[in-house]
Amino acid sequence: MHLIRVAAAVLNQTPLAWDSNLAHILAAIEEARRQEASILCLPELCITGYGCEDAFHAAGTWQTACRVLDEIVPHTRGLVVSVGLPLLFNNAQYNTACLIADGHILGFTAKRFLAGDGIHYEPRWFKPWPAGRRAEITLSGRTFPLGDLHYQVSGVKIGFEICEDAWVANRPGGELATLGADIILNPSASHFAFGKIDVRRRFVLEGSRAFNLSYVYANLLGNEAGRIIYDGGALVASAGTLLAAGPRFSFADYHVTTATIDIDATRMTQARTGSFRPDYEEPANCVSGTCDFPTIDPRDEPIAQAAWETSPWIKQEEFTRAIALALFDYERKSRSRGFVVSLSGGADSAAVSALVAMGVRLGVQELGRERFLQKLTYWPEIQTAADERAIIGQKLTCVYQSTRNSGDVTRQAARAVATSLGAVFVELDVDPLVQGYVGRVEQALGRSLSWRSDDLALQNIQARARAPSVWLLANLRGALLLATSNRSEAAVGYATMDGDTAGGLSPIAGIDKAFIRGWLRWLEEHGPSGLGPWPEVAAVNAQAPTAELRPQAAHQTDEADLMPYELLDAIERAAIRDKRAPLEVYKLVRLQFAHYEPRQTAAWVERFFRLWSRNQWKRERYAPSFHVDDENLDPKTWCRWPILSGSFERELADLRAYVDREA
Repeated sequence: MHLIRVAAAVLNQTPLAWDSNLAHILAAIEEARRQEASILCLPELCITGYGCEDAFHAAGTWQTACRVLDEIVPHTRGLVVSVGLPLLFNNAQYNTACLIADGHILGFTAKRFLAGDGIHYEPRWFKPWPAGRRAEITLSGRTFPLGDLHYQVSGVKIGFEICEDAWVANRPGGELATLGADIILNPSASHFAFGKIDVRRRFVLEGSRAFNLSYVYANLLGNEAGRIIYDGGALVASAGTLLAAGPRFSFADYHVTTATIDIDATRMTQARTGSFRPDYEEPANCVSGTCDFPTIDPRDEPIAQAAWETSPWIKQEEFTRAIALALFDYERKSRSRGFVVSLSGGADSAAVSALVAMGVRLGVQELGRERFLQKLTYWPEIQTAADERAIIGQKLTCVYQSTRNSGDVTRQAARAVATSLGAVFVELDVDPLVQGYVGRVEQALGRSLSWRSDDLALQNIQARARAPSVWLLANLRGALLLATSNRSEAAVGYATMDGDTAGGLSPIAGIDKAFIRGWLRWLEEHGPSGLGPWPEVAAVNAQAPTAELRPQAAHQTDEADLMPYELLDAIERAAIRDKRAPLEVYKLVRLQFAHYEPRQTAAWVERFFRLWSRNQWKRERYAPSFHVDDENLDPKTWCRWPILSGSFERELADLRAYVDREA
């Protein structure tokens, strides 16, 4: 047996936060050493942070990264460590992994396949490195190899697949296997999306099986740069067997996952594989180095997996933990002193408030009160909070703002939500403000405004009148105002700009209304593993969603204004995610929602497309939102659409003609 202990670290980094990023890297190196690991894989671009955006175009970014690398190197004595950073070579910039062995830089392996779809935009900043090519780069007066490199360190062959390299059909691992690679390191910045962990596990396991080697996968963790959430989840596999899986959605700055691999075992697996054909010529892109790999004993290392990972409600669990962690990271990295939520008594604002509170409960549960509050040292007042509930009381302020059209049901529901969470509850009557605006405009126009002729304007002024007060409260507290719009409403523009969209962050704008309602019912009955149910949300769940902007006698509901939310979400997925024309969408949803009358369904489909086309300007102005699935409508990162367009006029005419014939 030739046993080596390998490690993968997940790091909660921040773009261009050089000192804290360095501190996390060095802490992970020391933790790997404490766990007696010999080889450590750190995440992609971990020195700079992955989400630097156009700061990658600044020479100072890669130059500072190189200086930080020099600070890391002395701490790697006795270890082999891979560290990610950008490098400029021949006036092109590359995304590289630097392999350091026993305090000496061996070389820089450059990423071959760049992620350029969805939320990733790597081709804007980097160039892909061509297969099989090697060059030399001079840094601080020293020359190092750069390119499509693999390494031989004290007889152990190590190669790289850098994030996207492993997601493509012709992944580099196949070539590395023919060269006799023993270990593939995968430094990644792989964003969270529902169910994506299963895909990662498959390519790690399949890579280790098909290539007959050991595979070490490291990822980023937390809300790194604002929109993207990284779930961590380090993985180690060997010859098709998963040896270790790290925790996901941790509130820690870093986490190191280790496993013991047997180099002799994977080599003999290759030897026994009839289809294996080695490359007999040692290529020029192999770099040699030395490091003392100590003799270690075999260990029985069962894979520890959190209970929630096998829950039948895995999507609800992932959503809870992803958004709770993202909110906490956003708060501390922006140095905000808590959050303010305009709590209407409805589903969306209740969900946002609950997620803030869960960030406290999950964080304290994992780290303990002291370590949790250490992450908020810029905020002296919160340091005296004695327990979870007291911390939530400092962090979360919920504001119910009533007009003459507000009812006791929503008022009591809002109070119950805030009280049960431990939040500060503030109630404001903004009706005098609304009537003041209405009166001034009536005087200017020389006529009275009425619900018959001025419905939409009278609704919107109520929503907008609420914004100044809640912004004032947020400013007074140094807090972050959270907007509460969801993706379904964003799709059709069912929101008042500068009213209910007011806020610096819109945490649930990436998730549909039907899911939010189901998630709240799940919270009422079950709740996250380790936290339990939240029965007080029953007062919210019992209501039909309503904006409460028309007089009570109008019995306003969101679905009456729009269409049933489940139908709206089905239309949105077919139209926007799957890019289907109105007639195709109609045919699909007719099968799925056959209980609705055909002309009514067609009218709802037409309403969706018209509202979608007219409201791109609103989506462009939404506060930043979190990416949680690949159905996002965020125009900055995922779903680009023209602000002005033909509004599907011809396509909708085709739909109407088809329905007429069908009738």
